[in-house]
Amino acid sequence: MNILIVGSGGREHAFAWKIAQSPLCQNLYVAPGNAGTAQLATNLPIGVNDFDALAAAVTEHAISLLIVGPEEPLVRGIRDYFEGKEEFRKLLILGPDKTGAQLEGSKDFSKNFMVKYGIPTAASQTFTRDTLEEGLAYIASQQFPLVLKADGLAAGKGVIIAASAEEAQQTLREMLVDAKFGDASSKVVIEEYLHGIELSVFVLSDGENYHILPEAKDYKRIGEGDTGPNTGGMGAVSPVPFADDAFLKKVEERVVRPTLTGLRSEGIRYVGFIFVGLMNVNGDPYVIEYNCRMGDPETEVVLPRIDSDLLMILKAAAEGKLKYVNFAVSDKTAVTTVVVAGGYPGDYEKGKTIVVPEKQNYTTIFHAGTKQSESGQVVTNGGRVLAVTALGTSLEEARKRSQTAAASVQYEGKYYRRDIGLDLL
Repeated sequence: MNILIVGSGGREHAFAWKIAQSPLCQNLYVAPGNAGTAQLATNLPIGVNDFDALAAAVTEHAISLLIVGPEEPLVRGIRDYFEGKEEFRKLLILGPDKTGAQLEGSKDFSKNFMVKYGIPTAASQTFTRDTLEEGLAYIASQQFPLVLKADGLAAGKGVIIAASAEEAQQTLREMLVDAKFGDASSKVVIEEYLHGIELSVFVLSDGENYHILPEAKDYKRIGEGDTGPNTGGMGAVSPVPFADDAFLKKVEERVVRPTLTGLRSEGIRYVGFIFVGLMNVNGDPYVIEYNCRMGDPETEVVLPRIDSDLLMILKAAAEGKLKYVNFAVSDKTAVTTVVVAGGYPGDYEKGKTIVVPEKQNYTTIFHAGTKQSESGQVVTNGGRVLAVTALGTSLEEARKRSQTAAASVQYEGKYYRRDIGLDLL
């Protein structure tokens, strides 16, 4: 079958890498892709939100399965677009419709959904510009720190943790009055701060049935010891040592099943991935957020631990036949170290020539912000440049392999965290 993956990051390179190993894969395309996907597939110079051009590519290349990587096209309704056209009636699509994608596209929607279906989460209230004064008064009555979240998509930057009432009130004004995150912060969810350890659990749903994929923990802050501003993710680890069978059973019973039951009750046939961002609070799971797709860089540690044919599993999910397939998960540990551009997550330069080390056993380098220059060299093209993933029989071994390979990548201004996974040892 012919497959088209939409996206250009490390997540999409990981999907392409795994799917290309399947005997079911005939021709593989990525739009727009990067220098890494170009080594496995045919890159198509199409933006992720250009639905008309994607539709033309689906027709031209006889695509059987469309896999949507990032959240924005899902929230904008890429599934609805294709399902609304008779000529794409047989196209298999992995990714929820616009209504289902509200789990990520609207923090207010997801909080109300969790409350309605009894899914454990932090207490919260939502405010708009019209209710600014009520929001300021609400902040004054709360304990700190306090979390303020832009309702809509804000490229991972719409969450502020405020240490004091003054900071929280100033942030609320900036978000609602000054439109700090544009339309994304026309509503702001204010919620209590949960004390615990974060992790992510990933669910693949076919609309009726589901499989839980390997869990992961990522590292958001730029600085070692979890300091400095948030990024898109500086590294990840899977499995997560503190997420034992008892904890994951609680996640399934208290979060995964009620979430899928709730979606069905709302009339939403959810086909695709649900990324559940969790806080482990004294052994109990609380949902921080939902995403309507796989995480990045978590995908880069989750997929290498799936020993089965991923394309077979994804095809079954898109066809509504997930109950007929099972998959095997490796007991090895995966660690990814993200190598970024100097200055990220602030201003950074692009176009730096990258020297990637020779392939090493147990290590895979996934491209994120890269492209091929006109002279054929691989150059930097984003803030997060590469995700260096290694497998090992222990966290220590996988960590050492990933860090060693990250150290051997060369380009001007390179930076990476040297403490990925250290907190779990």
